[in-house]
Amino acid sequence: MKNKITQLFGIEYPLIQAGMVWASGWRLASAVSNAGGLGLLGAGSMYPDVLREHILKCQQATRKPFGVNVPMLYPDIDKLMEIIVTLGVKIVFTSAGNPKTWTAHLKENGITVVHVVSSVKFASKAQEAGVDAVVAEGFEAGGHNGRDETTSLVLIPAVTEKITIPIIAAGGIATGRAMLAAMVLGADGVQVGSRFVASNEASSHERFKEKVVAAQEGDTQLTLKELAPVRLIKNKFYGDIQEAYEKGASVADLKEVLGRARAKRGMFEGDMDEGELEIGQVSALIHDIKPAAEIVAEMMQEYEAAKKELLNF
Repeated sequence: MKNKITQLFGIEYPLIQAGMVWASGWRLASAVSNAGGLGLLGAGSMYPDVLREHILKCQQATRKPFGVNVPMLYPDIDKLMEIIVTLGVKIVFTSAGNPKTWTAHLKENGITVVHVVSSVKFASKAQEAGVDAVVAEGFEAGGHNGRDETTSLVLIPAVTEKITIPIIAAGGIATGRAMLAAMVLGADGVQVGSRFVASNEASSHERFKEKVVAAQEGDTQLTLKELAPVRLIKNKFYGDIQEAYEKGASVADLKEVLGRARAKRGMFEGDMDEGELEIGQVSALIHDIKPAAEIVAEMMQEYEAAKKELLNF
């Protein structure tokens, strides 16, 4: 399958595995890349030396293209970028910050740059900053999210109207049918997160994977907009947040409830009560844990079947 995204990254399918914290290590990224998609390492939960180790192991595990997702709020981002450049990584996805900060530097070093956005405004700014593509991430997505709460169904065509660089759709995509829908709306490819959390190769804790598979419609909620909007599975920690809101919590109060390392505690260490469990609304459509290669193959098979159905409509 050839289009703007497959040609940009040198991959077989326009399917990108999101660089999720505590889930996207070298095993998952290399498995997705070997299956024909683009695997991403999630640098947001890695110390610089840990990122170095994952890049080297990924380079050993696959000869296919892979990339690194770097949240721009990361405190030692300069160290991460130095490692990425030094080790010859060719694709970087940036998020949660101003793309102008690092895009020029990365491109000067021969790196393809993609920036994650949640609005038309930020998509336009990313294009102005010189990125090669954007990920337009809708309100349905898990983890840290946009404040405007624009859904993928609205965001994708809105961004398509305003920019000319390739667009990767994200948020609510876990099936081949959803992938086709995103492409019909104007996307050139899709980024998939939650579906790959429930894979054998994801580095997240097995209890978290099982929690994702057990999730039903309405089990996730966007919260903590006063700090950084994040979509979570409702658990005891989420209940503590809601209780704080009901008591009129200030920003300082919310920070105290959040504390430190909540995401690691939940998604990586397996504390399903006190941990922060970041996942998308589409978790309600995820019913099993399986190898990443099977997920890629099933999505692409369903995509092709759905396309044929549409042509025969």
